[in-house]
Amino acid sequence: MDLQAVLVFLDSGLLDLSWWQVLLAALLFTHITIAAVTIFLHRCQAHRALELHAIPSHFFRFWLWLTTGMVTKEWAAVHRKHHAKCETADDPHSPYAHGIRTVLFKGAELYRGEAANAETVRKYGHGTPDDWIERNLYSKHSALGIWLMLVINVLLFGAIGITVFAVQMIWIPVTAAGIINGLGHWWGYRNFDCADGSTNISPWGILIGGEELHNNHHSYATSAKLSNKWYEFDIGWMYIRILQMLGLAKVKKVAPRARLVAARPRVDLEALQAVIHHRYDVMAAYAKSLRAACAEEAARVRRAGLGESHAQAHLLDSARRWLHIDATRWNDQHRAKLSDVLAASDAVRKLVEMRAELEALWERSTASREQLLAHLQQWCARAEASGVRGLQEMSVRLRSYAPAAA
Repeated sequence: MDLQAVLVFLDSGLLDLSWWQVLLAALLFTHITIAAVTIFLHRCQAHRALELHAIPSHFFRFWLWLTTGMVTKEWAAVHRKHHAKCETADDPHSPYAHGIRTVLFKGAELYRGEAANAETVRKYGHGTPDDWIERNLYSKHSALGIWLMLVINVLLFGAIGITVFAVQMIWIPVTAAGIINGLGHWWGYRNFDCADGSTNISPWGILIGGEELHNNHHSYATSAKLSNKWYEFDIGWMYIRILQMLGLAKVKKVAPRARLVAARPRVDLEALQAVIHHRYDVMAAYAKSLRAACAEEAARVRRAGLGESHAQAHLLDSARRWLHIDATRWNDQHRAKLSDVLAASDAVRKLVEMRAELEALWERSTASREQLLAHLQQWCARAEASGVRGLQEMSVRLRSYAPAAA
């Protein structure tokens, strides 16, 4: 092959694609990588939310070896530790522990550092593939696949294949290690007030395979489906459903959907069971009531126009932005304002105090069903007699929860 032939080959590669076709190929490659991470590494391996047939399982392992060099056992271990130690100093990549800038821009370094921790891998890496090809190729020569991918890209696309390779190499560090682990615990909306700082970045989980719905995932970590509301879309779930229809996947668990019926006169054992089962839905509804009460009470105080009404109204307005979240996530500034907020409104005070009492329902692990039922019945009776509309509405809702339909 003479020099001119080499230059022609480097210009076009085997496929001789136009620039926009190369761009589409690069986006396709990165999307397959995202699908492999969310379906295989995350939902199948780390959380056991589904089982995969050998065909897609081996394909995903091979593709991830080519495009990321990540070892399944290490990835699952780091992610499981993240859930076990979420938002603490032991969390491998919490923006609350490491800072949002560090997680956004150095997320891949945080991952590599934790993946090299033998104790993390030993404690959290159980149940991942341990066959011959894993031991002798994927884990033993994890970097080899990346260099093979570089060669493949150059052969297919020519010199621009190096750019395609660069895009592939930064895609997971930017989207997964940076955006999901960073922004997914820092900015966005929340359907469920779980104990960590997880958020849904977008209701349409497409670019990052559905992982954008991160608050939904942390609330129901073992669910194979990450979307929860009617307006949310999880493209990873769409792929799983396609694999399921082809007989290549078996879904083990999805997040429970709350079912409400006509309110009972009193809470019974069925309602108690459903309330405990759907505790995230219960607390999400409670959070809405608390936010509404803050707004209503601020307006009432302004209309009264007495004494320090303007300052009290402003305090209640500001409380609307944080008082509804789990008390464990209040910062020092929030706690310093708490007594003034509660003093400004008796209704808000009752809502805050009775929220803590309601949360105790699923923290009393040693109580009998009869004791828990009595606790919830007493709570509803006090809520209805409180004169606070938000508490009265919550009592009706609690009496309306029902077990999932058969």
